[in-house]
Amino acid sequence: MLRIDAHHHLWRYDAREFAWLNEDMAALRRDFLTAELEDVLATAGVQAAVAVQARQSVLETKFLLQCARESAAICAVVGWAPLRSANLGAMLEEFADETKLVGLREIVQDQLRGFLEDEAFNRGVRELTARGLTYDLLIYDNQLDEATRFVRRHPNQRFVLDHAAKPRIAKGELEPWRTRLKELARAENVRCKLSGLATEADRSAWRAEDLQPYLDVCVEAFGTQRLMAGSDWPVCLVATGYAPWWALLDSFFAGFSTDERQDVFAKSAMAFYGIEGAQA
Repeated sequence: MLRIDAHHHLWRYDAREFAWLNEDMAALRRDFLTAELEDVLATAGVQAAVAVQARQSVLETKFLLQCARESAAICAVVGWAPLRSANLGAMLEEFADETKLVGLREIVQDQLRGFLEDEAFNRGVRELTARGLTYDLLIYDNQLDEATRFVRRHPNQRFVLDHAAKPRIAKGELEPWRTRLKELARAENVRCKLSGLATEADRSAWRAEDLQPYLDVCVEAFGTQRLMAGSDWPVCLVATGYAPWWALLDSFFAGFSTDERQDVFAKSAMAFYGIEGAQA
């Protein structure tokens, strides 16, 4: 079966640029580059991967595109650009020939309430729509209502929700995340990544049973055709290994049909990001 990791990161560690790697994440304070990525992909039988920005800098976009040139395993890049800039169009034009640049992301989870309603930001999203670029939505669960209003303002834009909006798994809370997620999922232009969930659980003591209710909700809300599997590597390493994460997803979807499993593990990401040529 074809597998595409719809969400991973790469970086050359710099303490100033990665200040968000706190003491709980001290093990991640090192380089994570393409050679190591290729190794971990092989451990889990994953054939291709989507590199996603971790720094809010145009240099990050250029870095990830260079990584994609170094490694054929990187089939797509979700970069960063200043969406609120009046010069956004000109900046994106510089990347017009970069066929692996498929979309952009902003770290909205760190922004104040109301950020998604900012007119300059919404103007930038309209620029993405005009250029056929996707947008990864990185938010916390308490931002879901705002995100729902936001995506409804852009019915022709393709959105994907990262990490299922980071539900409070460690606390065992399903509500109000479940209700809000299902409301967001009513917007058919939104997909959802099954990634980063182990990180939201009790990182040292979680079990597969802890995650199952949250995975169930994601399937109920989006259906398999709008779900895509991702690892959030290397961030996931604070809670689980790379291959064990894929084994967990394998186990959860074992009772689904072959077509449904292929949707989650590859086809949804391929359709959303316009990935071609990936083979098992």
